[in-house]
Amino acid sequence: MTARLLLLCLSMAWLAGCQYLPERLPLPDASSSLPGDAEGSAACHAELPDFANASCLLDDWVAFGLASQRGDREWRQATLARLQGDAKERRLARAVLLGWGNAQQWRRASELYKADLHAAPARLQPLLRYWLNELEGRRRLAGQLAESRHEHHAAVEENARLSAQLEAMAEKLDQLTAIEQSINLRQQNE
Repeated sequence: MTARLLLLCLSMAWLAGCQYLPERLPLPDASSSLPGDAEGSAACHAELPDFANASCLLDDWVAFGLASQRGDREWRQATLARLQGDAKERRLARAVLLGWGNAQQWRRASELYKADLHAAPARLQPLLRYWLNELEGRRRLAGQLAESRHEHHAAVEENARLSAQLEAMAEKLDQLTAIEQSINLRQQNE
């Protein structure tokens, strides 16, 4: 009887789903801060991300990625100037920043991602690889759009050329019709 009751309770919990689980469980790592710890949350979300703070690694890089996406051109330029240097973390931060810039900056961002992604901490690599894949998708779509625009432009030019040819042929046909009518009128008059 107790086994049935236990099985029934487990089934009900499984059917109810995960809605009753807490949204965020604290990590068992002693270096991570508990939710609500002001000192721990202040340490995360550095203005410029780096690899130094392992407990805030993902938070800092995600926050920087969102800031890069939302930032305007002036913010990106100022931040890009602050990210000078050859350190792998600086180069990857530049890749994130340039990845949200204009289409001309995307190629450089892709090069930086591909060159330095392996140097990132293992926990950060899936996020950076995701951003690289998303960037490559945007580059591919932009290329397809440019090709489509080129094909459309070529089709419009071809359409205009064919329309001009049709007009010329229609004009020649009108001239031939006029000549034929003139010949027919002469033959009738003779």
